[in-house]
Amino acid sequence: MTKSKITVINTGGTFNKVYNPISGELEVSKDSKALEEVISFCYNIDFEIKNIISKDSLDMTENDRKIILDTINNSESENIIVIHGTDTMDVTALFLDEHIKNKKVILVGAMLPMSINKVEATLNFSMAIGFLNANIQNDIYISMHGSVKNYKNIVKNKLLGKFLNC
Repeated sequence: MTKSKITVINTGGTFNKVYNPISGELEVSKDSKALEEVISFCYNIDFEIKNIISKDSLDMTENDRKIILDTINNSESENIIVIHGTDTMDVTALFLDEHIKNKKVILVGAMLPMSINKVEATLNFSMAIGFLNANIQNDIYISMHGSVKNYKNIVKNKLLGKFLNC
């Protein structure tokens, strides 16, 4: 049986946040423990994990987006999942869309850290995996709240704290 191949680029965001008992704050973890827990149950996928940046998306810069772009372009895989903070996910998606035409890229985030609530992050990541295993065209997508759409067709409603279809 041939396994699907997916490259996962882990940039941080709420998906990866953990509680720091010393500072009393949620911090973006520099490891991929949250991700490793989810993929430990994916027996039919060959994952390549790349941990880069490790920051909240509100702190992302244009240079960080270039690092994400370079990481995607240097990947042999055409199937890419980017773990990304939700606050500037749309900015990164637009940037990637301007520079990438030959890959399927899905940005995945979470409103609640995996360390606090495993369901939402797992759902969003799992939807991305299933979507990449379908017959889809090369494009930039967002996977949030049970929906995977072209990034132009899904938006974060900051008043509700939810991603909604446009």
